[in-house]
Amino acid sequence: MIDYKPLYRQIENTPLAPWLAVLPAALDQRFADMHHGDLARWQTALSQLPEIAEAVVNLSQGVDISSARPLSAQQQEDLLVGLQGLHPWRKGPFTLFGIHVDCEWRSDWKWQRIAAHIDLAGKRVLDVGCGNGYYMWRMWQAGAHMVVGVDPNLLFYHQFMAVQRYLPAAPVWQLPFTLEELPEPAGGFDSVFSMGVFYHRKSPVDHLLQLKACLRPGGELVMETLVIEGDANTCLVPEDRYAQMRNVWFLPSVAMLERLLQRSGFQQIKCIDLTSTSTEEQRSTEWMRFQSLPDFLDPTNPSLTCEGYPAPLRATFTARKPG
Repeated sequence: MIDYKPLYRQIENTPLAPWLAVLPAALDQRFADMHHGDLARWQTALSQLPEIAEAVVNLSQGVDISSARPLSAQQQEDLLVGLQGLHPWRKGPFTLFGIHVDCEWRSDWKWQRIAAHIDLAGKRVLDVGCGNGYYMWRMWQAGAHMVVGVDPNLLFYHQFMAVQRYLPAAPVWQLPFTLEELPEPAGGFDSVFSMGVFYHRKSPVDHLLQLKACLRPGGELVMETLVIEGDANTCLVPEDRYAQMRNVWFLPSVAMLERLLQRSGFQQIKCIDLTSTSTEEQRSTEWMRFQSLPDFLDPTNPSLTCEGYPAPLRATFTARKPG
């Protein structure tokens, strides 16, 4: 598992210091309770990854890690086998020592759409629902002083460890919790991200309040979520599945979500991006061989999901906690 001692040292003299009274014990308990049928496979995959000295990282256009020296044929084979053992890869892409991990999502496209609207220089950042950590590496490259992600998915945790193995000194951390399980960081973060999480929450306003509680006064929220077209009174609550996803509860219009953010106590609310998800941005690949967005749309009308709802439309918002 990840050695969190450097994280603890990093937050000792920051507004996150009260976290130290509860976070280590919560992590110990989480790892003691860690069970999954594929856990042994993922741990074996990690153990197959080769030791590679002198890693060179380039995060300007994506997550690209290379070596100052060419890898041997055995190292290349071990690396490929280890990474493939962590299938399916959802968020990316990653390029690791010449191996291109073409993930289900072109997450770099989403990052390009929002990067010009945010300033992370020197900030403490929390990424809620961070997946395998793709965006956290981009946040660090954008100047963040420290990035902490939370996501309960243990496959994603092991994928993060696969990348972190070659960037051990980076101030980027993943905690295997949901936001609800996470010991509250008492308003210690300058910026909080919630991307692709809101519509999975049964209580959307509670989610907004929990995000606000993680922010310092004046801190910024960046939130991306599925929305539908309509006025401030429009939302969609799917009867069962949405685009074959069972855990989709609430899709508001942009205007309704602006109102919810305002009622939750946020200020300076802006919708910085509104984009329909294309089948080029989300699709099956060699690294994610299961069904994806093309399978979830109406084959006769791609403007609808296979259930007859409006096809995925995603909005990204920025908002401020009052200072």
